[in-house]
Amino acid sequence: MAPTYLRLADEIAERIASGELAPGDRAPSTRQIARDSGVAIATATKVIAELQQRGLVRPVPGIGTLVGPAVETSRRSAPPRRAGDDTRAEIVRTAVALADSEGIAAVSMRRIAIEMGVATMSLYRWVPSKDELIRLMIDEAIDVGPWPDPPPAGWRAQMAYAAHRQWEAGTRHPWLSRIISVTRPQLAPRAMKLTDWCMNALMSEGMNILDALQTSVALTGFVQGLGLNNETERHAALDSGMTSDEWMETQARLAEQIIMSGDFPTLEKVIAQPDVDFQLSNVFEIGLELFLDGIERKLAAG
Repeated sequence: MAPTYLRLADEIAERIASGELAPGDRAPSTRQIARDSGVAIATATKVIAELQQRGLVRPVPGIGTLVGPAVETSRRSAPPRRAGDDTRAEIVRTAVALADSEGIAAVSMRRIAIEMGVATMSLYRWVPSKDELIRLMIDEAIDVGPWPDPPPAGWRAQMAYAAHRQWEAGTRHPWLSRIISVTRPQLAPRAMKLTDWCMNALMSEGMNILDALQTSVALTGFVQGLGLNNETERHAALDSGMTSDEWMETQARLAEQIIMSGDFPTLEKVIAQPDVDFQLSNVFEIGLELFLDGIERKLAAG
């Protein structure tokens, strides 16, 4: 039996041959293939790659994958002539868009080159390594506008502001929490600004520089750790074709059987509630408040 990705590629190829998908039409996206066929995003990515190899579809930057002959890359061995910063920015934007739509695992120099319609090796002139690409992607993802000047009044409001900026960036780009490291921090200026901002807020209240650094990194770790669930949920939704609420409905009977066994008296009270709205954003807000309460007690203790 042929692998699943080949079977799915054959089905789309038949739709193209029959005229159902005409030249210039948008081909099914990886997300659509994953949802409609119940396969993982990695399998859906292989479907698109197979169709591209057959010359049935072509990537068009800023638009998506269209039906039609593949772009002849031999005539474009390098990105279009333009300022180096512009070319580098296009590479990074393409990488971020790929990560947003298909996950960080889909990002490679080869895939970026396919999306841009250029030769893979030409990209290394502008972005010399995968580590450098990741550093630039972090900076691009965290860019949510200028920092307020003057800052919000008080250290607590300033810390909360930084935490919300990181949370919002991670919500827009779920892969971000996966690649940021606190043990081997990437020298991404916008990420570094988060730490610098928090340290300044704490040191203005008399906290010593080492405690301020460690507390700021701990806050980053809290937001990052909770943010990992955004990426996990995104992949689960693509793989299962169900939202979180829909999946919970499929587990309701089993959950009730386990919880109502008598071993979990407190969780029984949760089930008894008429409407429990469990949102990750609410968990973030209450966790942030508890974190800041802890800092407040530490500052008060001197």
